[in-house]
Amino acid sequence: MTAYLCEHLALDEAEANAMRVRYWTRYGATLNGLMRHHGTDPHHFLRTTHRFPDLGRMIVADRAALAAIERLPGRKVVFSNAPAHYAEAVLDLLGLGRLFAAVYAIEHLAFEPKPSPLAFRRLLKAERVPAARCVLVEDTLENLRAACRLGMGTVWVTREHRTPRWLDVRVRSVGELRQYVDWFF
Repeated sequence: MTAYLCEHLALDEAEANAMRVRYWTRYGATLNGLMRHHGTDPHHFLRTTHRFPDLGRMIVADRAALAAIERLPGRKVVFSNAPAHYAEAVLDLLGLGRLFAAVYAIEHLAFEPKPSPLAFRRLLKAERVPAARCVLVEDTLENLRAACRLGMGTVWVTREHRTPRWLDVRVRSVGELRQYVDWFF
C-alpha cells in the first residue's frame, strides 16, 4: 500500500507510510481515506495492492486450526477488509474454501470496513441473521468491540494475556476453538 501511495500520489516512502497509517487509523482502511481525499478508484487500488505471486509460500496452514473450524457448528462466513479475490485465494490455499458458505469482502460491503457498525449491519442484513445469533472470531480488538456493541458473541485470537471484560472468549489459536463448540450455540 505504501508503494501504491508513492506511485499514485507522488509521495516519498516516509510520507506515504505516514498517510497509510493515518487513513487506516481514521477510517478503518487506508482505501477509505484515499477514496475520500484523493478520488482513488477502489477497484484499481485493491487489484494493485493485493497481488502476491508468492502467496502460496506466504501462507502457513495450521492443521489443528483447520480441523477446529471444520467442527464448528452453524453457517460460517468470512468477513474481510481485504478484496474478495485475495480472501478467496487465501481460503483456497488453506483448503478452507469449502468450509465457508460466503465471503464478505470490502467491495461487497460498499467499501465500508470493519470496525464500522455499518459494515456489520450490511453483513447481517445480507445473511438475514440477528447479531445475537453470530460469533465473530477475530484478531483485531476494535473489530470485536464493534461486534460486541451490536450484540454478537466475540472470540479474540491473540497471544496477549489480557482479556477485556466485554470479551466472551480469548484463544491463542483458532485450533483452541474446539474447546468452545458447546458455547457457540
